[in-house]
Amino acid sequence: MDTKKKTSNRFSPEVRERAVRMVLEHRGDHASQWAAIASIAAKIGCTGETLRNWVRQAERDLGARPGATTDERERIKALERENRELRQANEILRKASAYFAAAELDRRSKQ
Repeated sequence: MDTKKKTSNRFSPEVRERAVRMVLEHRGDHASQWAAIASIAAKIGCTGETLRNWVRQAERDLGARPGATTDERERIKALERENRELRQANEILRKASAYFAAAELDRRSKQ
C-alpha cells in the first residue's frame, strides 16, 4: 500500500511558471530568496513551502541545482510503474506454471 499523500494540482502549470519567474526576477528586491518566495506566495494564494518546492525544481530543470530534472523524474516514475507491472506479470506466470505442473503430475499419477 502506498502511504504517500496525493497532492492536488490546484495551480495550473502557467501559474506555477509565472510564480517561479516572479521569484527569480524579484530576488534582488528582497533581503533573501525566502523573503521573495513568501511575498509572492501570499499574492498567488499558495504556501511559501509550495512555492519554494516549485522554485527548487525549476532550478534543477535549469541545471542551477543538482538533482533530477522534471523529465528525469517522470522517466523514473514510468520505469518504476513498468517494473511493478512486470513483477506482477511474472508472479502470475510463476503461479500458473506451478498450477499446470501440479495438474500434469496429478494426471500422470492417475494413468
